[in-house]
Amino acid sequence: MSEGRSTLLERLKRLTEAYGPSGREEAVRALIEEEVRPLADEVRVDPLGNLIARRAPRGGAGGPSRRVLVAAHMDEIGLITTHIDDDGFVRCEAVGGQDPKVLVGQRVRFENGVVGVIGTEKLEDAKDLKLAKLFIDIGARSGAEARERVRIGDMAVFHRPLEQAGDRLIAKAMDDRSGCAVLIEAMSRLESSPHEIFFVFTVQEEVGLRGARTAAYGVEPDVAVAVDITLAGDTPEPPHRMSVKLGQGPAIKIKDLSVISHRLVRDWMTRTAEAHGIPHQYEVLPIGGTDAGAMQLARSGVPSGVLSIPCRYAHTPAEMVDAGDLENAVRLLVAMLEGPIG
Repeated sequence: MSEGRSTLLERLKRLTEAYGPSGREEAVRALIEEEVRPLADEVRVDPLGNLIARRAPRGGAGGPSRRVLVAAHMDEIGLITTHIDDDGFVRCEAVGGQDPKVLVGQRVRFENGVVGVIGTEKLEDAKDLKLAKLFIDIGARSGAEARERVRIGDMAVFHRPLEQAGDRLIAKAMDDRSGCAVLIEAMSRLESSPHEIFFVFTVQEEVGLRGARTAAYGVEPDVAVAVDITLAGDTPEPPHRMSVKLGQGPAIKIKDLSVISHRLVRDWMTRTAEAHGIPHQYEVLPIGGTDAGAMQLARSGVPSGVLSIPCRYAHTPAEMVDAGDLENAVRLLVAMLEGPIG
């Protein structure tokens, strides 16, 4: 394993195993800030909680200098406590997109370290499985004991370590800690660029692209790129027919429900990938969206696009990405930032 890839995987392990649901990204932000502060000319946290690391222009090949915003979101999906009954069982609602079929039997962890298991009430029919039928068992013997350990409003996230299966990496929160890892690695490898670059690690993407909206308004970029996961369509009878496959390189987004990628950004990605021989593929995602959807609407509008990391089993505790795709995403992002945009 190359030194660069080894560093990327070590970083990804720390990031994915950290606690950070939407609105509670502080621990993830602290890990990222520690790494990016030596790599940036300026680092700040905006009022909503976005971490913004600025790099001034440093030489680079031809073309006009642009103000570029590159974003990956720090938050992950979670559950929020709404009620604790007298027997000590915790009721919850979703923070971000949660599928009740995925949740049953999963381990979750609260910010204070309390661990629980998700159970379900008796169901007459599997189709009756709803979030309201689920509860978190934290091992409490009574409601009083449970309320000493968990409070209303406390959030829980999946509790799983990162595992490696060959070149495939499996973890919770690959969406979008994998994108965060790509941004940090790109910062560490980027030696020169004609552009003023803002590497932004956003908050609250999973609940409405909120951090990206305020960050883009404040930065006022000329062009913006989100780095996020996308669905892979290479499993048996996938729910969404897509051409994206693990191990075939990062995907250049054409469209999702939040954005139709600007031709300037799409061509910039394609031209750079072809010039540097970087494997890549194209993506039309029939559901969901990314920070690009918010960034494109900042002020009078920003040409925006997405560099996507193929991922299986999104929004589960076992999101799977390919190590080679991560490496090639870093290579493509660095090459893009080193040269002219168009």
